[in-house]
Amino acid sequence: MSTDFQKARADLGARLRELRVSGPNGPLTGTQLAQRLGWAHSKIYKLENGRQTATAADLQAWAEATGQPGAAGELRARLKSLESQVRSWRRQLASGHKPVQDNITAEHARTKRLRVWENCVIPGMLQTAEYARAMFTRHAELMRSPRDTEAAVRARVQRQEGLYEPGRSYEFLVWEGALRALICPPQALAAQLDRLQSVIGLDTVKLGIIPFDARLKAHPGNGFWMYDERLVIVEDWHAELWLDDADTIATYTRVWNTLGESAVFGHRAQRVIHEARQALDRL
Repeated sequence: MSTDFQKARADLGARLRELRVSGPNGPLTGTQLAQRLGWAHSKIYKLENGRQTATAADLQAWAEATGQPGAAGELRARLKSLESQVRSWRRQLASGHKPVQDNITAEHARTKRLRVWENCVIPGMLQTAEYARAMFTRHAELMRSPRDTEAAVRARVQRQEGLYEPGRSYEFLVWEGALRALICPPQALAAQLDRLQSVIGLDTVKLGIIPFDARLKAHPGNGFWMYDERLVIVEDWHAELWLDDADTIATYTRVWNTLGESAVFGHRAQRVIHEARQALDRL
C-alpha cells in the first residue's frame, strides 16, 4: 500500500480522534464512543490509528455520536480523496467488470501516449476476445464478483480501436512469462500469440519483449499503465492504485526506461513470441 495513502488514512484517524476528545459535551473515551456506536472497541482503535479504512457510513455515525454532525461532510471529503488513489476491487467490482472497463476507456480517450508494463499477462489493449474472456471469468471467480463477462469483453475489445487512430502512441513492455502463462486454454493462447505477432508492424504500436535470459537492471515487479505524464495505474490483488503526483510518476518513468533496456523489439521480439508459440504445439 502506498505511503501517501497510509499517511492520508492516518491523518483521517487523527481527525477522528480530535472529534472524539473535543465534543460539545466533553471528551469521550474510546470505550464510551464504541458503546454509543455499538462497535467493538478495537474498531475505534484501528480507525484512529490509521489501521482500517472507514466507510462513509462510519464517518457519518462518528460525527453524530461525538455531537458534531456538521463535521460529516468534511470527513466524507477526506475519504473521497483517499479512495481516489486506492480503488479496492471489492468496491470497483460491486457491479461487475464492465464499469471498471468504462472508467479505463475514459482515461484512454484522454491519452495520447500510453505505456504499459505487464509481467504475467498480455496487456488488455492487445488481448483477443477469447483471452480476455478467460481473464474476466477467472478474476470474477477469484474476487467473487458479479458476472458480466461478455459486456466486459466487448468494452475491452472496442477500446482497441484506438490502436488504429493516428496521433496516438502505444508502447508495451512484456515479460516472456506472460507469453507462456496458461491462464486460458492452449488454443486461446496460441491465437493470442498470433495476435501479438500481427500488431508489431502497426505505426501506433511499439512492442518490446523481455526474454527470460535477458540481463535485468530492475526486477519484473507489478504491472503498471502510464497515461501521458499525468497518471500511473498499478494493479495489486486488493486494489488498483491511481497515482498522479509528480514524484511517483517520475519514479515509474525511471522504472519503465530501465526495464526497456532489457527488452528486444522488431524481429527479435517476433522470434521470442514464435518460440513461445512453438512450445504450445509440444504440450
